Amino acid sequence: MERHDDDLSNFEAHGAAPLPPADDEGYVENDGARIRYATHGAGPPVILLHGGLGHSGNWGYQVPALLKSGRQVVLIDSRGHGRSTRDLRRFTYELMASDVLAVMDALRLKKAAVVGWSDGACTALILAMKVPDRIAGVFFFGCNMDPSGAKEFVSTPTIDRCFRRHAKDYADLSTTPDQFEAFVEAVSEMMKTEPNYSAAALADIRVPVAIVHSEHDDFIKAEHANYLAGSIPGAELILLAGVSHFAPLQRPELFNEVMCDFLDRVLPGKK
Repeated sequence: MERHDDDLSNFEAHGAAPLPPADDEGYVENDGARIRYATHGAGPPVILLHGGLGHSGNWGYQVPALLKSGRQVVLIDSRGHGRSTRDLRRFTYELMASDVLAVMDALRLKKAAVVGWSDGACTALILAMKVPDRIAGVFFFGCNMDPSGAKEFVSTPTIDRCFRRHAKDYADLSTTPDQFEAFVEAVSEMMKTEPNYSAAALADIRVPVAIVHSEHDDFIKAEHANYLAGSIPGAELILLAGVSHFAPLQRPELFNEVMCDFLDRVLPGKK
């Protein structure tokens, strides 16, 4: 039976599904931060990058589907998120992309596909720009690549439930559990001022990309998703009906189906 959590009531109360035991986990030191990672399974590697204010445990519904498809899953907590630390410099997407690359180097991953959600999608696409030889493909879900793509923020009960879950998880996981408000302020400042990539920069991308947009996305304009798909050579546009910015939690089977279909084309699993 397909799971539905459209208003995120279950997510607020319980979080995402628990992750399976990791095969390897640890920290990579990079540029003033300790970046937490975990790996699961074996096969062609897929890196999952979560959204702003969240952590890698938010992928609990996606990891089993990827393991079943014969892939290795690499989970990373973005700097300052989850169990990863940060220094006092401002957040930037390029800095977070460098953290992902540091983990890839530490794990000796020559090439991986990347699934990014919200802030994680921007980070993934920056990796495609900066180190295309290391990225097999980018599944870009729910993000903008310049300020014009973002909607004016309007709080909703669903967003509020997600925020309360993030606050609880931060208190439980972070090395600075009493600094959630400062953390939110710092991440929000990044979101207000970044990313800022031109159409010309997007036109230089040569990695397979899927631009994935939800029918009811709370933060990203539909026309911006169309613009991204039209600006990145060979990119495909995938529309998810009936869900919002939180599709991986709301209707995971729907999200997993399109995610695995894309990965089957750019990085087939180990049979």
